[in-house]
Amino acid sequence: MNKLDDKIAIVTGGGKGIGRAISLRFASEGGKGASWEKDLDAAEETSKQISELGGMSIRIECEISDKNSVSNALKETIDALGKPTHLINNAGIAHVGTATTTTEEDFDRVMNVNTKGLFLCLKAVLPVLVDNGGGVILNLASIASRLGIADRFAYSASKGAALAMTLSVAKDYVDQGIRCNCLCPGRVHTPFVDGFLEKYYPDENERSEKFTELSKYQPIGRMGEPEEIASLATFLCSDEASFITGSAYDVDGGTMTLR
Repeated sequence: MNKLDDKIAIVTGGGKGIGRAISLRFASEGGKGASWEKDLDAAEETSKQISELGGMSIRIECEISDKNSVSNALKETIDALGKPTHLINNAGIAHVGTATTTTEEDFDRVMNVNTKGLFLCLKAVLPVLVDNGGGVILNLASIASRLGIADRFAYSASKGAALAMTLSVAKDYVDQGIRCNCLCPGRVHTPFVDGFLEKYYPDENERSEKFTELSKYQPIGRMGEPEEIASLATFLCSDEASFITGSAYDVDGGTMTLR
């Protein structure tokens, strides 16, 4: 038996990076998946890779900060796959800036996606899980929710909210068979990192030096890989973790404890 046989998972932002790695790993463990994505081309590539693994996945265009879009995505998921058993709140955006350099517009944009979007997905899917008699929710927070990181004011605030919402949902729904945990990744080599380097370090040599610097920030000496986040996500979403709820797990190459 695979760890996720007969499970139906919604993965927000499942088209790339950590979301794609989680979607692929879930499929390899027998789960069906719905990728809720703004970037349909990226979601299509994820679905293609899952099909090559022999798995089943659908892509649904969704703007998680819009309640009607979330509601429509949920209906489409249920119509195509059945009622979801898992919700993985992975979608999010980043921002570079301090409390004084962050504009009000940028702050609202980050909070609208990372915080309101997570809330709207929870609000829509939780009743379905309750009707099912239980389910699993996994939120993607960050070590930024618990550790001061320079120039990440709005992002850190939004991920702090993700951690707090995890604890709240775990408390409120534990007696209804719902487990809710969160992952707090450190720096992971995703398309966002590459985009950040290309934007702020256009010179190839400078970009290479900065990549090395960012890698060495982790005591283990490198960035994480999306697949490493997906491994822990799969465990927490499986029945092997049936006694775990209301917990936050650092996946950070030792950053939280060894720096």
